[in-house]
Amino acid sequence: MSTKILIIGACGQIGTELTKKLRSIYGVDNVVASDIRKLNIDIVNEGIFEVVNALDYNQIEHLIEQYEITDVYLMAALLSATAEKNPAFAWDLNMNSLFHVLNLAKAGKIKKIFWPSSIAVFGPTTPRINTPQYTIMEPTTVYGISKQTGERWCEYYHNIYGVDVRSIRYPGLISWSTEPGGGTTDYAVDIYHKALKDGKYECFLSEDTALPMMYMDDAINATVEIMQAPSENIKIRSSYNLAGVSFTPKEIAAEIKNHIPDFTISYKPDFRQKIADSWPASIDDSAAQKDWNWKHKFDLASMTVEMLENLK
Repeated sequence: MSTKILIIGACGQIGTELTKKLRSIYGVDNVVASDIRKLNIDIVNEGIFEVVNALDYNQIEHLIEQYEITDVYLMAALLSATAEKNPAFAWDLNMNSLFHVLNLAKAGKIKKIFWPSSIAVFGPTTPRINTPQYTIMEPTTVYGISKQTGERWCEYYHNIYGVDVRSIRYPGLISWSTEPGGGTTDYAVDIYHKALKDGKYECFLSEDTALPMMYMDDAINATVEIMQAPSENIKIRSSYNLAGVSFTPKEIAAEIKNHIPDFTISYKPDFRQKIADSWPASIDDSAAQKDWNWKHKFDLASMTVEMLENLK
């Protein structure tokens, strides 16, 4: 039976890139993109697109039956900074959309699920340097709480019902093709836009705030690789740590100055500083390397070249 994919939340930062990649691998007709609203963007105009509410079980079930879907990528979520402004809705969206998909798999309607977790599952009591796969997790944001809870449910549905669900804890993701989506790590996208447009940037985090980051190409490759790995290789059914490169606003600014010598940065930490301080500074992803041969390609220098060239 051929792979037929449904992406829920396809118009988001990760969803747009993931949709393009999956269509290039599995064919345009085998990948159904969906989101709460129809935007005038490539992934909507260049393939099958459906408007779907991730909170509506019947809508999702109908699409799965209509297109004979085998794999669901559930990318719909309210991100860290945005979620803090609307905690009840964030919890509802982040949790119930997951339950719908897990229950559809439990009922045998789909074969495989990808659900993203995040470094937001960690908290101020987690070891911050080289954060291990298994460690203290006491998240302090609604986003982090919902992702940590989701991890437990994924593992439960796998252990009790045999659901083939796979997950990775994304670090901060950096992409040139979509606008920042309301996350705490989004300064590292915005800074490139402002560097080219204004030659200066006011950062909402302090200069020495180190956070784990990853270039979007690496994150998309990891997502595809974990889903293509044989089931027996996926030993962790909560979520895998994933690492790319860790850096501070000061370091990214210095890298940009190599290309735009007159670029300046100033610092005005806001409420997102507290969120960033509760997250890891670097991540140990040796379990992903061992189980499904994960390896990132981009470092800060090569990522900066790509970002500036593409944004120009």
